[in-house]
Amino acid sequence: MQRPPFTALAAVYDAIMADVEYDAWADFVLSYARDGGLNASEALDLACGTGGFTHELYKAGLQVTGLDFSAEMLALARSRLPEVSFELGDLRHFELGRTFDLLTCVFDSLNNLLTPAELGQAISQMHHHLKPGGLAAFDLNTRLGVRELWEDDQIEGLALTADGNEVHYHWSHHFDPEEEVGVVQAFCRVMGEAGQSQEFVETHRERGYDPHEVAPLLKAAGFTRFETVEYPDYADPTPDTPRIWVFAWKEGQA
Repeated sequence: MQRPPFTALAAVYDAIMADVEYDAWADFVLSYARDGGLNASEALDLACGTGGFTHELYKAGLQVTGLDFSAEMLALARSRLPEVSFELGDLRHFELGRTFDLLTCVFDSLNNLLTPAELGQAISQMHHHLKPGGLAAFDLNTRLGVRELWEDDQIEGLALTADGNEVHYHWSHHFDPEEEVGVVQAFCRVMGEAGQSQEFVETHRERGYDPHEVAPLLKAAGFTRFETVEYPDYADPTPDTPRIWVFAWKEGQA
């Protein structure tokens, strides 16, 4: 019943996450890019999952490549977007042999990297895969955000998959102060039309990162111009900000 993260969950992920505002996030990122003078044509969506945010970039007219470490999630993404190229890869070590105008990584995916060294590796790979003058855009839960989101909380509900199955889910969250990570036990029971059921549990961990921790990692990766803001108004973060967005430009002319 215990499964690795983002494996069994792939089949029910879109049903449970049906309310995620990928369209608004895409407008937030693309508006910032346009205001900064970037006329992007090629984008790389990191930790793309089942392709929710990738789809929004594709709808905006970008030639998009998606990358994720979960083969199960990518199978769903390829089914959703057969016109898009998807690659299996690790955020810390991927090598595509090409560069892009815009790189994105959303929905606190980078918080799954549990040490600053790992996060720094991912940011370095972003810089390496950007064209001169290109933009990297990503979000992160802060330390406060992870503590508040994951501390002794429970979420449960019922969702319907596209093929008519019922998904009963119960997710329990807690914060581990010794490891400084949030832990979620994600339990799902999937009920088929014929009455058969399947149950599984996945354990997910996240580490929060504050702006002062991210800045030196950006500089070490080669980014000299970057900004950390809040969604949706691009305001400066405060000590009470639960999630930050980072926009980092690669030096040079596009």
